[in-house]
Amino acid sequence: MTLRLLEPELAAPSDELVSQAAVMAARGAELAERERRLGDEAVTALTRAGFPAHFVPRRWGGREGGFASLLTAVAEVGEGCASAAWCAGLWAAHSRFGAFLPERGQRDLWESSPGVRIATGLAPHAARAVRSDPGDWSLSGQWECVSGIDSAHWVLLAAAVPEDEGEGAVRVFAVPRADVEVVDSWHSTGLRGTGSNTVVLGPTSVPHHRSFALAGLLAGRPGDDGPRCHSVPAQLVGGLIFCAPAVGAARAALRAWSHWAAPKAATAAPGSELHRTLARSSAEIDAAGLMLAEAARRADEEPVTRLGVARNQRDAAVVIDLLVTAVERLFRTGGLHARDGGGTVERCWRDVHTVSAHAVLQFEGAATQYAAAALAR
Repeated sequence: MTLRLLEPELAAPSDELVSQAAVMAARGAELAERERRLGDEAVTALTRAGFPAHFVPRRWGGREGGFASLLTAVAEVGEGCASAAWCAGLWAAHSRFGAFLPERGQRDLWESSPGVRIATGLAPHAARAVRSDPGDWSLSGQWECVSGIDSAHWVLLAAAVPEDEGEGAVRVFAVPRADVEVVDSWHSTGLRGTGSNTVVLGPTSVPHHRSFALAGLLAGRPGDDGPRCHSVPAQLVGGLIFCAPAVGAARAALRAWSHWAAPKAATAAPGSELHRTLARSSAEIDAAGLMLAEAARRADEEPVTRLGVARNQRDAAVVIDLLVTAVERLFRTGGLHARDGGGTVERCWRDVHTVSAHAVLQFEGAATQYAAAALAR
């Protein structure tokens, strides 16, 4: 498959382009499920809508955008296809990661276009990098669950480095997509269309300017005078980006369930299970959306503090719990159509549950971090 770059003048997103991308994502949702990857039309629409360019530095034609606007757009796409929304959100987030590269490395990524799609493998369990020629690294390893890799132009891969390098135990390396082997390993219950396959790379030379210390991304750049979106720590916003597709999927499930329930509502007894399900699940989905929007506002506007980071981590975990509970209730009460293996409610139920399994969204860890920050003396 030939990957085409987006023309710079098409990089700026708009509500209209996001809505068009949401429509294309919805049209391609069934195909994405079957093929276990996004269709070309959806990928093109998401790129034109500006998701990959959202956090790209302005000097390369990007937006240096905010988190609130991104999450709103991702959730809208998620109403049509959670897999498309997942990839859209991650392509945006990964461009934020790319901004931590030295300027020469950024030029390699974005000199031709800000619409470059970037995948990542940041779990370095089976990866290693060692110095080769002066200024270069020899990188090799295997990385699982690399979302959107089939449609990517570049991939950021984390690997352990020798401790005597003095720049942290793990570095992230930018590698052209064409240099890696993709193993077809993604057979998930939900988010099937994300194509989150395994990436394998034999010993490959990577120039030093295409790498940065993972610790810098995790910590952010306190006091940095650059754009805010490049200075906040990863923990402040990571869970929020994961939640946004699930918000969209939950809204889609509620809409499909309501369409099924409407003819039955006229004859349902007052306070029936039908009424209780609608009221409770819609309130939980609304509450999740409001919590996510407020956490995104904090990420965009408030000073970064330890407590603020922990609060956003806490809220992301609560948001996904609310969405799982709401969609579970819709699925349980939605009649046979909700469990026929091909309906919207069933697909959204699988997608939301799969999002909830992500390690970043587990409530126990978030609760521990929040308690440590909130009760610190």
